[in-house]
Amino acid sequence: MAHELRHMLRDDDINHEEQVQILKLAEHFRQNRYYSRPFEGPQAVAVLFDKPSTRTRSSFSVGVAELGGYPLVIDKSGSQLGRGEPVSDTAHVLSRMTSAIVWRTFGQDLVEEMARNATCPVVNALTDSFHPCQVLADLQTIAMHRGGVDALAGQSIAYVGDAANNMANSYLLGGATAGMHVRIAGPNGYLPDPAIVADAQRIAQENGGSILVTTDPVEAVCDADCVFTDTWVSMGEEGEYAIRSKPFWPYQVNAQLMSYAKDDALFQHCLPAYRGKEVTAEVIDGSQSVVWDEAENRLHAQKALLTWLIAWQRDDTSLLGEVA
Repeated sequence: MAHELRHMLRDDDINHEEQVQILKLAEHFRQNRYYSRPFEGPQAVAVLFDKPSTRTRSSFSVGVAELGGYPLVIDKSGSQLGRGEPVSDTAHVLSRMTSAIVWRTFGQDLVEEMARNATCPVVNALTDSFHPCQVLADLQTIAMHRGGVDALAGQSIAYVGDAANNMANSYLLGGATAGMHVRIAGPNGYLPDPAIVADAQRIAQENGGSILVTTDPVEAVCDADCVFTDTWVSMGEEGEYAIRSKPFWPYQVNAQLMSYAKDDALFQHCLPAYRGKEVTAEVIDGSQSVVWDEAENRLHAQKALLTWLIAWQRDDTSLLGEVA
């Protein structure tokens, strides 16, 4: 392992072997929440929020504390970023005071600018383009129920709904990195950026996986090992729900759609969920749903990611324990 500054801004910032290492480390954290404590001191980790959050705020705050550190949680309204301070200036200041920077914001360009100017690892905790921390947790959840991390390659996953959003993009890249067969279904006008699809196809080919983008939800879900969806209306668009949701009703995850997947297929949702809309209560509260494991795994996957990034920066494989 070389001495190098690494960031996690989009799901393909790591390769297949690195993803496997992080996910195996996450499993160690699930079994022992104090498996490694790289921020002992405590050292501070800046956790910035420009958007509301429950799972991200909780998992990073608790996670940094369990890693021996201090979560410096800053909301947009309480920072100079919210008043127009350049991202580069904030990056320089926080780099001198914290060991890592985590940011939940809007534009992907913002976290990229933060990373260009920071001298510590930067983690994308959600942007409008990608949600890599969520997908790491989702992959860990599949591994829990399917025989471990080494069993992920070759699994088929289907995402249905708004296929032009950050979750679809991250499933494409993260699933391709894992060597999975990724199927994405959404209505015309709500399909992934062709550039991201092309990146995913290249990565999938390298890792033995495949990519399918379709407007047919049944084609996507057929024989899938895991089915995913997300809310049809993003934060800030709630007032447009009736109009915006209209094209997505054929993509609702209900018992009929799940019947096309494998009999033991898992259901996941990054939450918050709107029962009776993108998913029925019968599915999300049913026996195939693993959404609570998925939510908990945000904690373990993010701790693993932070530990892995710090191990790279410090050139200290001892932080990784058995997975080094």
